[in-house]
Amino acid sequence: MKQTFTTTQKLKQMLVILLPVLATQIGMFSLSFFDTTMSGHYSPVDLAGVAVGSSLWTPIYTGLSGIILALPPIISQLLGRKESSKVSYSVIQAMYLAITMGIIIILIGYFSLDAILSMMGLEEQVESIAFRYLVALSTGILPIFMYFVLRTFMDSLGQTKITMFITMIAIPINILLNYLFIHGVWIFPELGGVGTGYATSITYWCMLFIAIWIVSKKEPFVSYQLRQALTSISWLKWKEILIIGIPIGFSVFFETSIFSAVTILMSNYDTSTIAAHQSAINFASLIYMIPLSISTALTILVGYEVGANRLKDAKLYSYVGVGLAITISFISGLFLLAFRTEIASIYTQNQEVLHLTANFLIYAIFFQLSDAIQAPIQGALRGYKDVNITLIMSFLSYWIIGLPCGFLIATYTTFGPYGYWIGLIIGLAAGAICLSARLLHVQKRKKYSSIY
Repeated sequence: MKQTFTTTQKLKQMLVILLPVLATQIGMFSLSFFDTTMSGHYSPVDLAGVAVGSSLWTPIYTGLSGIILALPPIISQLLGRKESSKVSYSVIQAMYLAITMGIIIILIGYFSLDAILSMMGLEEQVESIAFRYLVALSTGILPIFMYFVLRTFMDSLGQTKITMFITMIAIPINILLNYLFIHGVWIFPELGGVGTGYATSITYWCMLFIAIWIVSKKEPFVSYQLRQALTSISWLKWKEILIIGIPIGFSVFFETSIFSAVTILMSNYDTSTIAAHQSAINFASLIYMIPLSISTALTILVGYEVGANRLKDAKLYSYVGVGLAITISFISGLFLLAFRTEIASIYTQNQEVLHLTANFLIYAIFFQLSDAIQAPIQGALRGYKDVNITLIMSFLSYWIIGLPCGFLIATYTTFGPYGYWIGLIIGLAAGAICLSARLLHVQKRKKYSSIY
């Protein structure tokens, strides 16, 4: 990264970091995307089972990996202050923390997964597929958490093309393994949707090994000498990571888990409705990769400028990022409106599921606009290391406003399952408004603190 002086230079530097991040995010998402679509083409029951399993795993993974998102602002501000010698120590301690979190999640799942699924009131076949899918996926928990640490390390150095390269390798591996495990080709057993869990887990291991090789052999990573930072656990460094990371993790968890909560609440509807809802959420999540990637880029860039005490530049980066996200959201909204039926056909050829999916996608047009505001703002706030108020705002917006509104609309109006999506729109809009106000407050406070 380097200092920029004009808005055009800032936009160019943002795009240099953003585009590989976007490709990486889409690639990581595509692992879930192909799990869902390929399961759906096997059978609607497999699609529903994988959907339920994914709805349980996604908020847990994103919430815990959100804790590791403390690394980008820590590393970016160290680089901005010219203290690069301290970077490797933070990375290794984050790795220790990630391994510990992975082990804890595996143990919790071992003792509680069966009971959780039993309480959801699913059809017997759907419950069985969801259970076996999550068991298969659990073999990849440790590598994906470890990889995420190395990925944030590489991204924080501005080397986002490297993580894009790893992801581009992973996608065809995952697709091939999905096909082999789902349909039972050659020596592989025919496992249906459950096979996507094993395929994704093996893909995670491949990504980890590639990342380890790169940071061990290639510049600029070799100069940070991560192996020499392999010391004992530092509770003080863990404390620093957790103080920043826990609010980020919970913020991400509150946002992603509301979608999972809706999926669980919709388990009272028939299998076709569950499958259609998950298909539409899956594609809406694909579009969300754009503002999410802008969020990641803003955390790196704003953190770098704040570390260098260039607060005007940090402020301008945040505005450029939000403006870019809003512009893209209008374009993607028009795309959704025009091609929602064709999009639905990607997931299924079942006419009932296809029709329901196309209807759900209409509502996705509205809440992706709110995502275009709130996601980049969260990224900017993380660059300032302002995370605690964001946590409270996320909880209130999604769980106190969004979910109850969705439940009431779905239960007491004729909207039915679409009512939950209206609730999501309300919650995301509330979050966008609150976070906008918070960013303006933080920037104003930083301005006056730098003067005095």
